[in-house]
Amino acid sequence: MEYKWTVLTNTTLGILMAMINSSVLIISLPAIFRGIQINPLAPSSFDYLLWLLMGYGVVSSSLVVSFGKLSDMYGRVRLYRLGFMIFTLGSVLLSITPGKGSVAATELVAFRMVQAVGAALLMANSAALITDAFPITERGRALGINQVAGMVGNLVGLILGGVLATVNWRLVFIISVPFGVAGTAWSYLKLRELSRPRREEKVDIPGNLAFIGGLVLLLAGITYALEPYHGEAMGWTSPRVIALMSAGAAVLAVFPLVELRVQYPMFRLELFRSRQFSAGIFAALLAGLALGGLMITLTVMLQGIWLPLHGYSYSSTPFWAGIYMLPMLFGFVALGPLSGALSDKYGARELATGGMLIAFAAMMAMMTLSYNFSYLPFALMIFIVGVGNGMFVAPNTASIMNAVPPEHRGVASGMRSVMTSMANTVSIALYFSLLLSAFEAKLPSAIYSSLVSAGFPQALALEVSKIPPTAALFAAFLGYNPMQVVLQDLPQSMVSRIEASDPSGISDVLSNTWFPHVIAPPFMYALRFTLLISGVIVVVAAVASALRGKMATQSLGVK
Repeated sequence: MEYKWTVLTNTTLGILMAMINSSVLIISLPAIFRGIQINPLAPSSFDYLLWLLMGYGVVSSSLVVSFGKLSDMYGRVRLYRLGFMIFTLGSVLLSITPGKGSVAATELVAFRMVQAVGAALLMANSAALITDAFPITERGRALGINQVAGMVGNLVGLILGGVLATVNWRLVFIISVPFGVAGTAWSYLKLRELSRPRREEKVDIPGNLAFIGGLVLLLAGITYALEPYHGEAMGWTSPRVIALMSAGAAVLAVFPLVELRVQYPMFRLELFRSRQFSAGIFAALLAGLALGGLMITLTVMLQGIWLPLHGYSYSSTPFWAGIYMLPMLFGFVALGPLSGALSDKYGARELATGGMLIAFAAMMAMMTLSYNFSYLPFALMIFIVGVGNGMFVAPNTASIMNAVPPEHRGVASGMRSVMTSMANTVSIALYFSLLLSAFEAKLPSAIYSSLVSAGFPQALALEVSKIPPTAALFAAFLGYNPMQVVLQDLPQSMVSRIEASDPSGISDVLSNTWFPHVIAPPFMYALRFTLLISGVIVVVAAVASALRGKMATQSLGVK
């Protein structure tokens, strides 16, 4: 096999593994928590739930730029191999997690972060290795194939998690081990350094500490903001959240000043003098912000409303939501490699800009959907979103990588990856916040009136209507019937009183359709608002993309 195809195949396997494992837990968390004997919806378990969902993104986002710079200094292949090895080790540790209860949950969070370190090394180097191996006339197509693997991994993770978790939750992690071992061995046997490591440079310790510390503090604050606080649906006003986010923002504000003073900065600020590079990075950030949370929001809509209304049990909705989101993947796969190949010939500006505008049109069309929509129009709309994203990602990535000299491709790849990863994490928190705000405003009255109609005493209906919006949202997200969770915590005497006053009342409330009908109006209100916000962000991304200028290569002679 020609060397460039060896590089593409191995890096595609690496990015596929990393992205599968970024989403596989979403579906398998209920089985994992049952296996370690923890109730994921109990208030005491919420920290574990959040960090298992968000910790992978926080760690990989925080490290990817530092690893990109270290790769430029010590060799991209060397650190890429190390990434495969660490990722595989993390998968092994996750699959053999001993213990039960909070001890096992803590171990899972820690081992998940080990896995994220390996993923950061893979993500920091994949695009750089491909750019090194392929001539400029073929880079777009190669990067397109690699980016398609990432998108495929995200959705395959949802499906794979649903299938494997029904057998044994440990299989969710074991499945990565043979591929990790094969990828590690293959990279040691076949990959070689094409770039000249810059070992004469010194590690930028102040810059690394400032960037990693600031980003971890900021993303940790955003993660904790998803927790309820003192009767409020979310924790944005919590002193802990305010302190973490303020400290993170302050450290990141100082970071550029640190980089201007050190001899060998990790973050090459002068790269932003290239319009092609800066416009591409900014467009990638905005696209991740608009599309990352939207995918999760649409998945929650399918799980919490549409699928139960169409006869699917709550426990099966995480798996089927992944299946029903496949048209978005098909759209991305259809255009990803093709748009990359076309960008090799005609440049990235028109393709990437057009892709964002196509995604915008599909988002605006989705605002017309009712909650009990026909699937075919929905499938067409998310397919078009996938087409737009497919037209954007590969040309934009190729444009970024082509704009920097070979010796800085590692850090450039890391900068692109951190923008995308950070945007996805922020996007999920932002969109969940919007959903929870709508729930907090409208859900209690909707639950109260529906419970009274179902025969609940008014005082009890008022009490149950105080269900925390966070609990309702995460219950649906994890495949639980939210009302089942609420009612099982009621005293048996209350349940008996309800059954005596209306024998069918509880069975009606616990049916698949009761809760979806109740939450649908506030959810759709919030969804339309998030679609509008996403649309605005996507238009700004299109403007940024259009400002990149014509195709250029290594437009700066950065030393």
